Amino acid sequence: MASSLLSTPSRTLAPAPAPAGLRGRAPAAQVHLPRGTLAPRRSRALRVRASVAIEKETPESEPPPTFLREDGRGAGSGSVRERFESMIRRVQGEVCAALEEADGSGARFVEDVWSRPGGGGGISRVLEDGRVFEKAGVNVSVVYGVMPPDAYRAAKGEAGKNGAAEAHKAGPVPFFAAGISSVLHPKNPFAPTLHFNYRYFETDAPKDTPGAPRQWWFGGGTDLTPSYVIEEDVKHFHSVQKQACDKFDPSFHPRFKKWCDDYFYIKHRNERRGLGGIFFDDLNDYDQEMLLNFATECADSVLPAYIPIIERRKDTPFTEEHKAWQQLRRGRYVEFNLVYDRGTTFGLKTGGRIESILVSLPLTARWQYDHKPEEGTEEWKLLDACINPKDWI
Repeated sequence: MASSLLSTPSRTLAPAPAPAGLRGRAPAAQVHLPRGTLAPRRSRALRVRASVAIEKETPESEPPPTFLREDGRGAGSGSVRERFESMIRRVQGEVCAALEEADGSGARFVEDVWSRPGGGGGISRVLEDGRVFEKAGVNVSVVYGVMPPDAYRAAKGEAGKNGAAEAHKAGPVPFFAAGISSVLHPKNPFAPTLHFNYRYFETDAPKDTPGAPRQWWFGGGTDLTPSYVIEEDVKHFHSVQKQACDKFDPSFHPRFKKWCDDYFYIKHRNERRGLGGIFFDDLNDYDQEMLLNFATECADSVLPAYIPIIERRKDTPFTEEHKAWQQLRRGRYVEFNLVYDRGTTFGLKTGGRIESILVSLPLTARWQYDHKPEEGTEEWKLLDACINPKDWI
């Protein structure tokens, strides 16, 4: 799912002109993504179209001890809701501290706290223009209330097309959703982009719909998107994911690795966004306590999987050609997130916080007309791996 970004003044960062080795048959199209609000009119229009939208957020001066209501529905009850919120807020703090240390510039995450009148809120933390990270967002949200049926189907994806969705189609669906989501875009083309997201979702039966089921599920994953294939790094990353999965079920890693390759597929390009990892959604066919522990283990594996790679690559020398290729691959990242990502779709359909929805986008990206890397080059090797997924371990 999507994360959040602060509303800060827009700034244009113009990459250098394309080196000769990366020029196509027509001038490159430069797209400079602003820091601030993106397409507010579109967001408002979506809110008008939705029969019931998530309420507009309210800025807060500091985060509360919990975003859960003290009404017996979570806070103080030892419920899955309470423990999941506690986990994602702990992980947010640990990841931000580790990234600040790895950046080494003294740059710090800026925190933005918001709440919703109907229930819940979130904490958005963003670091920009550090020494290592061009943009890093690590965000948590805990929201509940009601959502329109089309948003329910977006949240459930394929599973939302079954009979349970039909039971809910007549009216708004009471829901609870909590998650941590992060996208990290390093400056160095040899340091890979990382995305991770872990979430817990519940729906309640509408009061006027007898027999409608109460549902819950977990979702998430961690995936790596490098601009260059460095096998040592890719194997390390996938090994850590496998170790986390194997602690719970040896079938998890092959199943969720393939799911990741299939999910992060850019259909109109016939290629994957990156080199995969693990991904799962609508997961409720195991004991709830076991899946809570599994999601926690996966979230805790992010730093061991990523920080060693960053430490090895953050100071690797690179050329303008390397940087231009990184910008082209970021363009693919943008295409996937705006066209196919379920979290983005859910956020837009519910009129959610636009800065949260679009936090995953890089500060800068590039689209060059009909660019094709020469076969056998390092750039071609990356593209080939995105078209033809492989087992790295």
